[in-house]
Amino acid sequence: MKKKIAALIGVCTVLILGSQLAWADIQTSEAATGLIGSWISILPPLVAIAIALIFKQVLFALFLGIWMGAFLIGNISFSGIFSSFFGSLSDYIVPGVSDPDRMSIVVFSILIGGMVGIITDNGGTRGVIKAITKFVRTKVQGMVVTSLMGFIVFFDDYANTMVVGNTMRPLTDKLRISRAKLAYLVDATAAPIATVALVSTWIGAMVGFIATAEAEMANFNEAAYSVFIHSLPYNFYAFFTILFVILIAFSGRDYGTMLKARITLYKAKHDPKIDKYNLYKEKIEEDEEKKSESHWTNAAIPILTLVIGTIAGLFVTGEGNSVQAIVETANSYNALLWGSIASVVVAIVMTLSQKLLDVEKTLEGMMNGMHVMFDGVLILVLAWALSDVTVALGTADYLISVFGETLNPYWMPALVFVLSALTAFATGSSWGTMGILMPLVVPLAWQIGNSTGIPYEVTLEVIYASVSAVLAGSVWGDHCSPISDTTILSSIATQCDHVEHVNTQLPYAMTVGVISIVAMISALVLNIPIWIIYPTGVIIIIGIIYKFGKIPDPKEYTPEGKVAAITSLD
Repeated sequence: MKKKIAALIGVCTVLILGSQLAWADIQTSEAATGLIGSWISILPPLVAIAIALIFKQVLFALFLGIWMGAFLIGNISFSGIFSSFFGSLSDYIVPGVSDPDRMSIVVFSILIGGMVGIITDNGGTRGVIKAITKFVRTKVQGMVVTSLMGFIVFFDDYANTMVVGNTMRPLTDKLRISRAKLAYLVDATAAPIATVALVSTWIGAMVGFIATAEAEMANFNEAAYSVFIHSLPYNFYAFFTILFVILIAFSGRDYGTMLKARITLYKAKHDPKIDKYNLYKEKIEEDEEKKSESHWTNAAIPILTLVIGTIAGLFVTGEGNSVQAIVETANSYNALLWGSIASVVVAIVMTLSQKLLDVEKTLEGMMNGMHVMFDGVLILVLAWALSDVTVALGTADYLISVFGETLNPYWMPALVFVLSALTAFATGSSWGTMGILMPLVVPLAWQIGNSTGIPYEVTLEVIYASVSAVLAGSVWGDHCSPISDTTILSSIATQCDHVEHVNTQLPYAMTVGVISIVAMISALVLNIPIWIIYPTGVIIIIGIIYKFGKIPDPKEYTPEGKVAAITSLD
């Protein structure tokens, strides 16, 4: 407690000093916007991240970051402290959530929760678990299946996270797989798969960003989708992350904070006080006895309705003569809404028609499922508001200015990868990072290539690598940031403590991120062929997992303190 109080005092000191420096900057500038795009612009997201990690209070941390940002943007004075407090709500939180696209995600999340609540109470989820359990009987099998399920819902990371997380949670609970591990398996597969799929909502947005950038590039006529296809080999982070997830699941090993979470789960079996997810309490067995069991199709059909309905929505709202053209022009938010509401309707109809539940119990299950989403949705809303604050403060512009002068043709992709990651980490928005950086990075790569006189083919490779650097870096920063929307949604879907999810995922994300940086440097600076880089990366990942990863024996954490050798899967 003393350390936390000291940390809070330190943060408050930073706030005061930052405000004083900001006021000094404004006093010496001609306009009141002198701090916009300066180093001060990174204080709100940094303070929010620090508070969230130190005090494990995400809502408080996010609001404090918004409040500080509103204070810096507005009237920096004693009275401004109070006006910015109220302005945080009226100027950023409410306007932010009133955005139709963001509200679509809120409604989508709530509807998904309602659907999951219905199929849980009507016994469909238990039916799925029973069907899968015939083939999944160990922790390793459960983790592998969870990671592979991410490939099924490939078209959107939000849908991927919500469907896989909610569907697999009861099974992984039964197998005593930690919620932290489940959250990682869900989060780490969602965005990477969506970024390399040839057809997805991510790719539609990505191609749009590339097309916007190409409008500023004279004498460059390659189609935006073609640029994306050529950039895929350089998306090291996405491919290495997918591989890492599958290998870490198949090996049954963990290291770092994830290993500590696993050990805590074993200790929780004998200590109810630390069993915060009730994974070892009698409640699980009691619930299993109380809940009815129905055929697995009562869960599978509503979920398939969500997937098929969303895909159909993309085709209905999109235009063009090809699948990619349709996805590029589609309204993905409407598609997600239509798919989610259709899944709820199908779940209700199937439940009532088979008389699995009466109307009151069906609606009660739906409302309970929606209620589970409330805390996470509130975090999501505040994260969006903080993202808007960083835009108003010019946080991304400052980060670009820091790295801008150091860019050169061969080192540019690696630096862009790091810059994108830092921006996504600080803002909590991968799409926002792509939207900001892509129109700047791609024309810059084209301009540098032309001005330095490097061969045209090399300039193209730099452009392709830079495109993937923006995309991959955005996902990497997104995975590491506690204020990221997809990271938050993963915590919601798996019902894992959000701070625990961030802390346990960070070492794995950093491992793959560092390997990806080295791979990017190897490809562009050292000119090592791609076909050598990928096998080498695979060998390094396997080596890290088996060198540092361990399989703890549950017997070591019994009250008697029995010691057992770590020799087999638990």
